[in-house]
Amino acid sequence: MKSDVKDLKLAPKGKLRIEWAGSQMKVLELIKKRFQKEQPLKGVKLGACLHVTAETANLMIALKTGGAELSLCASNPLSTQDDVAASLIEDYNIPTYAIKGEDKDTYYKHLNEVLDFKPQITMDDGADLVTLLHTERKDQLKDVIGSSEETTTGVIRLHAMFKDGTLQIPVIAVNDSNTKHMFDNRYGTGQSTIDGIIRATNVLLAGKKFVVCGYGWCGRGLASRARGMGAQVVVTEVDPLKALEAVMDGFEVMPIAQAVKVADIICTATGNKAVLSVAHFKQIKDGAIVSNTGHFNVEFDYDGLVKIAKSRRHLRDNLEEIILKDGKKIFVLGEGRLINLASAEGHPPDVMDMSFANQALAAEFLVKNKGKLKVDVYTVPQELDDMIAQLKLESLGVKIDTLTAEQKKYLSSWHEGT
Repeated sequence: MKSDVKDLKLAPKGKLRIEWAGSQMKVLELIKKRFQKEQPLKGVKLGACLHVTAETANLMIALKTGGAELSLCASNPLSTQDDVAASLIEDYNIPTYAIKGEDKDTYYKHLNEVLDFKPQITMDDGADLVTLLHTERKDQLKDVIGSSEETTTGVIRLHAMFKDGTLQIPVIAVNDSNTKHMFDNRYGTGQSTIDGIIRATNVLLAGKKFVVCGYGWCGRGLASRARGMGAQVVVTEVDPLKALEAVMDGFEVMPIAQAVKVADIICTATGNKAVLSVAHFKQIKDGAIVSNTGHFNVEFDYDGLVKIAKSRRHLRDNLEEIILKDGKKIFVLGEGRLINLASAEGHPPDVMDMSFANQALAAEFLVKNKGKLKVDVYTVPQELDDMIAQLKLESLGVKIDTLTAEQKKYLSSWHEGT
């Protein structure tokens, strides 16, 4: 089988990790069982560019169980779990192109390997695969049914492509599902980012000034988890509504130029670039720890910081000490790549359960509606979103109330008032 991973001998360890994650992904398991009976993806070629983790492996297994032919590559050079990648090949016969720490050339070589597979559906986390399709592999677009996108950053890129008329295929923004961003982005990113920062540094968060750049769903989750660990949390924002929300949630809000002067720890979570510039690094507090949990490594200017450095050395895995000419020390985590996957294991399987349930159902939706969808960026249909929430509650053993006939009538009528 044509693949490219670090070491196939790592497969036994990876298989155990895949099995453990799968035991926590109850909704995806229910979908997989239905897929096995109905075979909704039979014969469909699906190319995926996702973080190659134990949770992703369970999504791939569910898609294959549903009849799909697969090819998988990593969506970030530092997010691959090498043992999982090996197991996908050895134990599940799924072609995989992913090596933790791969350079940029290898990363794009792997993207092209997936597109060489001639997928009819693509599945993205960051929109790199779709972008490559629309730039260097345009001849394949006519054979693509559609795509699905996992993360905020990718959805931003897709809307930009649609706005300027570049997008040529229908895409489902899985990230916009309530059962994705309200849980994955908030609870998953919140917990796994703290996990990544602590693994890289072993620093005590209690009492530290912890600056969160961006107060979207990811930033909200991170801010609340940092506060839960005893940190004094500061939020920076450009959106007045989100800034106001952060204030009302009890966080201190200030401009980033002011925040860097007091920060012990900074983490970017914006989906934008150059949030921390060289000018900010020159003003930053001595000894500050800088990290990113956004998808791409552009949120702070790591290359610019390296250029003004007097010296650099790695103190621990994913922890680099950079000393400026004035003697100031800045500690950078994971070279600016998303720290929850570079240093930790990414989101827990319990929360990725819902995200990947959305991905599996999005693939099925694209196949069922082949040729019917106009070029646009769609959300997962509300009924599927609600179904995932209901299945998750059932898997947790939680029951809720239902409306009575009288209540349904009241909510659908305007006649009855005081």
